[in-house]
Amino acid sequence: MKKIFTIAALSLPMFYQLPVLAADADNLKVKLTEINSLKADFNQTVTDINDKVIQTGEGVFALSHPNQFYWHLTAPDESLIVADGTDVWVYNPFAEEVSVMDINQAISASPIALLVHSDDATWSQYKVAQTDNCFDISPKDADSGVSEVQVCFDDKQLTQMVLKDQQGNISDFKLTNQSSIADTDRDLFKFVVPDDVDIDDQRLKLTN
Repeated sequence: MKKIFTIAALSLPMFYQLPVLAADADNLKVKLTEINSLKADFNQTVTDINDKVIQTGEGVFALSHPNQFYWHLTAPDESLIVADGTDVWVYNPFAEEVSVMDINQAISASPIALLVHSDDATWSQYKVAQTDNCFDISPKDADSGVSEVQVCFDDKQLTQMVLKDQQGNISDFKLTNQSSIADTDRDLFKFVVPDDVDIDDQRLKLTN
């Protein structure tokens, strides 16, 4: 079940075919520019294709431009994802292992990239459609592993992220206690590998 949380978070973390979609993407960019950085608590509910709750959890979420992301699931089981601007670290304390990938690997398959990435090449991989204060994001690549992501705002605050995977599971994140990133929070985006932890360095696999 922990795998569901990890996949959801990485999908948490992206169209210029029709003018209306381009305008919607621009509106989302404006919203994200207004945020720039964010730290919040989250509650997560995962439901299956039959709308049955299969897991709940809670933790801390943070982001900062460019390319910095922090997702710490504290309950029911701990896991941690940190994007430090260059690499993405996925840490499973229970299994005592950490995976690391180049940030471009994560961005190529994750709509969360839109929250921390601003270049046109990244945005061009996704379609964006706006309904009121929510934006539906779907990858052009059908093999990305994520069917649809929705992000919702209350004025200038990001309040909700809803992720649907290709198996029909839906992960609903609700954010509370939001604030901008303070100087004392900057260490959130620095991952230090714990002692006696196995490292799966997927960056090296790309060069073999």
